[in-house]
Amino acid sequence: MSQHALHEGWVLRAVPGPQVPPEIADRAVPATVPGCVHTDLLAADLIADPYLDDNETRLAWIGRTDWVYETTFAWQPGDDDRVDLVCAGLDTVATVTLNGTEVGRTENQHRGYRFDVGPLLHPGANTLTVRFDSAYRYAEAHRDRLGDRPNAYPEPFHFIRKVACNFGWDWGPTVVTAGIWQEIGLHAWSTARLATVRPLVTVDGDTGTVELHVEVERAAETPVTLRATVAGATGEVTVPAGERTAVLTLTVRDPERWWPRGYGEQALHQLDVTLCAADGRTLDAWSRRVGFRSVRLDTAPDAHGSAFVLHVNDVPVFVKGINWIPDDAFPNRVTRDRLAQRFRQAADANINLLRIWGGGRYESDDFYELADEAGLLVQQDFLFACAAYPEEEPFRSEIEAEAREQVTRLAAHPSLVLWTGNNENIWGWHDWDWQEPLAGRTWGRGYYLELLPAIVGELDPSRPYWPGSPWSGSEDLHPNDPAHGTMHIWDVWNDDDYTKYREYVPRFVAEFGYQAPPTYATLRRSISDEPLAHDSPGMAHHQKAIDGDLKLQRGLDAHLPVPADFDDWHYLTQLNQARAIQLGVEHFRSHRPVCMGTIVWQLNDCWPVTSWAAVDGDGRRKPLWYALRRAYADRLLTVQPRDGGLAVVAVNETGEAWRGPATVTRLTLTGEPRAKTSVELDVPAYSSVVLPLPAELARPDEARRELLVAEAGDTAERALWFFAEDREIDWPAADLDASVEPGDSGQRVRVTARSVLRDLALFPDRLDPSAQVDQALVTLLPGESVSFTVRADRPLDPTALTTRPVLRCVNDIREGAR
Repeated sequence: MSQHALHEGWVLRAVPGPQVPPEIADRAVPATVPGCVHTDLLAADLIADPYLDDNETRLAWIGRTDWVYETTFAWQPGDDDRVDLVCAGLDTVATVTLNGTEVGRTENQHRGYRFDVGPLLHPGANTLTVRFDSAYRYAEAHRDRLGDRPNAYPEPFHFIRKVACNFGWDWGPTVVTAGIWQEIGLHAWSTARLATVRPLVTVDGDTGTVELHVEVERAAETPVTLRATVAGATGEVTVPAGERTAVLTLTVRDPERWWPRGYGEQALHQLDVTLCAADGRTLDAWSRRVGFRSVRLDTAPDAHGSAFVLHVNDVPVFVKGINWIPDDAFPNRVTRDRLAQRFRQAADANINLLRIWGGGRYESDDFYELADEAGLLVQQDFLFACAAYPEEEPFRSEIEAEAREQVTRLAAHPSLVLWTGNNENIWGWHDWDWQEPLAGRTWGRGYYLELLPAIVGELDPSRPYWPGSPWSGSEDLHPNDPAHGTMHIWDVWNDDDYTKYREYVPRFVAEFGYQAPPTYATLRRSISDEPLAHDSPGMAHHQKAIDGDLKLQRGLDAHLPVPADFDDWHYLTQLNQARAIQLGVEHFRSHRPVCMGTIVWQLNDCWPVTSWAAVDGDGRRKPLWYALRRAYADRLLTVQPRDGGLAVVAVNETGEAWRGPATVTRLTLTGEPRAKTSVELDVPAYSSVVLPLPAELARPDEARRELLVAEAGDTAERALWFFAEDREIDWPAADLDASVEPGDSGQRVRVTARSVLRDLALFPDRLDPSAQVDQALVTLLPGESVSFTVRADRPLDPTALTTRPVLRCVNDIREGAR
């Protein structure tokens, strides 16, 4: 057995057509494999960067062009029985030719392909050609053949098995890619090979089980032996001549368990599988790390409707989740190191679950391996989003093959805990005026409620399947019913103020989000507008949401002072995003255990854009990230409206009881106490306690000049409640002392408040794009201090670090520049 990668020597050509620019027609462009047309043209300096300004609009011709990749490679035949061309990922409508002979055609980006090419290879130079037909032409032809179906955008993404958001989204660019986007190479083998290996890993009490399902592809009908080892357990089974499947069960006593982050360690065990010939020769081998853990989904009826609770190792887990989209529109840019950085950002924000959204892609092996290591749970959508999908051929067969391949590929990963049938399509069928234009045509129901659950039930019964996000557990219920299953909350962003989150007590929120622009350094890199304004041309192009700017303005008008300039607008819109999501998360967490999960939209961006992300398209943390870290803390103290008054809610997401003194004080903005109470917290592990506040605390004398401060002992837990909106509060002028000192890990900016300082934040990326700060959005009372640590590639100017627009708080808006 041998592998021969075919990643070198590729060139790329556009097939002639009237849309192809003359400087690219008939030009051979060096191609990177794995890669795609856009990044190859960009590397050759033949196109402008589609992420900058409005360049994207001038590059639409790429998706409507046919492209040819070609390479020549040397080959010397051996004594192998078979030589296969293995294509891990082709994007998307491809014709593969070797030495002038067509070996196969593909039309699914989400599958791999294998072709027997041994008879076509000859000694010396061989030529491999892959032609990619326009994804648009393919999709539009199937749309015209089958009849159009509704979707969220005027693009035909639901008529091709390709990354849907390539066709543009309300946060993403329209960059319809083509190319050899995953590994490609030759695989020479003899007698037999491991076609698929599917370990189902379970644990019950003190017994761990690996049920190993193997498919064997044969070049010879002779007996072969399958051997496996894991965690000290070994086993083997003979696969008789003529047989192509085998099951081998390994039992492990008292296995060290794998836990989600925050609940225990992430114990991983090497599983090694070998296939041997009758004479003992190793024919093929496969290995992965697996984890022993149980997972189940509790959806039992109760007094509030029906539950949606994820149990790992029989412990109910409150999901502190976030949605994941492709981290770049061009996947060859997403390295393991880049994924590891995102995972650190997620874990550092106290997130414990990533939901891979159904308009993107099944992620790389690196993604799931890193999730296993980090203890980040993964909810995996099948790839359907925001559209009515045809169930006719060739789509049904493609989707079945795709689902079987991906379920088999991902079965080994302990981080994967839930399969989901689609994103918003069942909801769309109910509420988005689809039924009349569909006129009885297929829309995907058969996938979500029949085909996919059957495949998961057959291939991966160790994990739960849920037909959609949102979904309420039954076709007899509205799919977005907050009392049952999962729900999405988008009326807040689209139509209402974010305080409306408090009107919902859902069982599980799988999507809710609020927008803000990216960091200033990201804006300045990607947009050349002068002057930069919220509605300048580049800013407008990088705002893809319908009426996005108007919705941002509505949010500002409801809560915050009027911005005097772009710097104010940038700070306040980012602050409003952070406050909206913090309010939502704290409200939902305060209703534990009725609500047992929140998945914020979204962690990341795929390019520089105004969006719902906590980490922008250049990988920089927005203020939302810091608010999430606070709202998702294992121990949360929060003030919440309850029964016409106010209550302090203590939420304990740890395995130990939270006990200790807490105080709640009503203060003036100048720090003078008006009323105070003390309580003893006693919050059991994995639970919450609601402590109603007496009326003298909950009712201010002067709403515009007072606040509540709740503090829990020496744990540094603090919660604030303001009785009026910022735009109504009589903020004093921001009065502070600030100093900058060098430190071992960067510059230390110490701020001491002489007045109340509301949501104090540092934005050092305005001075250096490499600069980061350790915390943000800190409210100080008079006399209090905070230290910020700023890290950058070079020391930053102390005066600039401590003045507007780098150092900001809400009450300097009224004051103007200090």
